[in-house]
Amino acid sequence: MYLLNRRKFVGSVGASLLLAPFISLVNGEKQARAAGAKAKRLLLFCTMGTNPDMWSPTGVSAENKFTFSAMTAPLSAIKANTILIEGCPSLNPGDGHGAPDGLTGLGYAQTGQVPIISVDQFVANQLAASGINKPIGAFILGADSTAGGGRNMFYNGKDSSNCMSTIGSPMSAYTTAFGGALPSGMTASTLMARRKSILDMISGEITGLQSTLGSTEKAKLDRHLDSIRQLENKLQQQSSSGGGGSASCSKPSQPPADSTYTPAGTQTVAANVALQSIILSAFACDITRVAAIHYGSDQKLQVTLPSQSLNDDQHGGFIHSGAASNYKNLVTFEAYLATQFASMVQTLASTPEADGSGMLLDNTIVAWCRDMGDSVVHNQQSMRFVLAGGTNGYLKLDPNGRYLDMRKMSAPANRHERVLLSLIDAMGITSFKGFGDPTLTGSNKTPLTGVAA
Repeated sequence: MYLLNRRKFVGSVGASLLLAPFISLVNGEKQARAAGAKAKRLLLFCTMGTNPDMWSPTGVSAENKFTFSAMTAPLSAIKANTILIEGCPSLNPGDGHGAPDGLTGLGYAQTGQVPIISVDQFVANQLAASGINKPIGAFILGADSTAGGGRNMFYNGKDSSNCMSTIGSPMSAYTTAFGGALPSGMTASTLMARRKSILDMISGEITGLQSTLGSTEKAKLDRHLDSIRQLENKLQQQSSSGGGGSASCSKPSQPPADSTYTPAGTQTVAANVALQSIILSAFACDITRVAAIHYGSDQKLQVTLPSQSLNDDQHGGFIHSGAASNYKNLVTFEAYLATQFASMVQTLASTPEADGSGMLLDNTIVAWCRDMGDSVVHNQQSMRFVLAGGTNGYLKLDPNGRYLDMRKMSAPANRHERVLLSLIDAMGITSFKGFGDPTLTGSNKTPLTGVAA
C-alpha cells in the first residue's frame, strides 16, 4: 500500500485546503489558545469618533453596574452580549483626521515605514492561509466612505498611503455576494458530486497517513476525519434535496436600484442599512467570514434622517457645531447608530447556523470601531469599542453588560492595539506577526486582559 510521506501530504492541494487545521499538529507546532471559544466570523461596524464625555456610561460602581448614556441607550437591548471599552490610546494619540490607526494600530508616523494592514484584511489573509477559503475573503462595504476627500479605515498592507475602496452600492454588493452562476455546463447536482468526490480523495489521503502517526496525533486525526465525514453527509443531503441550503441560508431579495440612493451623499445612511442586511445574508450562507460596514469618511457623513429630524453633516454639524445645543443632534444620531448595531447583533442571535450548531452570533465577534477617540478636539487619547458576541462564545460577558474603563485600570500603554489583537485571537489566530506595532513582542503583544472568557 502506498503511503504519502509527510512532505507530499502537506503539499497535496486537497489536503492543504481541508486539513490545514491539522497540519500544524503533524508538524509538531503547538500554540497557546485563549480560554474563550473561538469565532468563525468577524464583523466590523465602523464610524467616526464622538464626544467622549457624552458617550461614557454613568453611575459606574462596578464593571457590570452602570447606566448606558443617551448615546448608547439602545445597546441595553443586547447588554448581555456586549462589552463597552474606552480609555485605549492609540500608538499615536495625537493623530486625527485620516490616520489609519483605528483598525491597524499604526498611524501617520509609521506610514511608508512598515506594512499597514487593517484587522479585517489581516484576519481574512490568515484564514485563507489556514485553508478557510470562502467566495469572498473580506466583504468590505460602505457608501461614500471617501466623502469630502476623506478616508475609510481599511488598509491592505500593500499601499500604506491609501485606504482601500469599499462597495457602496447595495446592488453591487448584492451581485458580488449572490449574483454568481454555476460554471458553464454544470448543474447543481453535478457540482455537489464533484465536491463530494474531492472529499473522498482527501479522506483516502488521511487514512493512508494514520499508520504513520503516534497514538495522540492519530486520535486527533480521527476526530478531524469524522468532521470531514459529516461534511460529506451534509453535501449528500444538499444534493438529494436539489442543491438547496439550510433554512437560514436563502438568497435575499434584490435591493432597489442605485437610483434609489441618489443624489450621492444624501442617501448614505439608507444605503448602509441595505448593505448591512446583505452582510448578514452572506454570513448565513457562509459566503464570507469577514465583513465590515463603514459610515461615511473621516471628513464627512451627510445624515439625512427625516424620522429623526436630522439633516446635516455629522462632523461639521453635529460635532463641531453642536456645543450650543449640548450636542443634541450628535446624541440623536449616535443613538441611531447604536440601534443599527443592536439590530445586527439581534439578527445574528436569531439566525441559525447552517450546520445546526447554534445561532450565528454564537460564532461571530462583532466590533464597533472608530477612526478617532475624541472627534471634538481630533485625537486618539481614548479610543473606544463596543464588542458583542454569543453568551457561549469568546467574550467574557455578564447579564447586565460589561464596561471596561481602561483609564482606571492598570493597563499597558498599547491597549488600543491589544483590543484589535483580541479580535484576531477571537478568530483562532494565534500569531500576530505582521500586524500592528512591529517593535512589540512577547507579553507586550497579547490580547487585552479581561476581554476573553
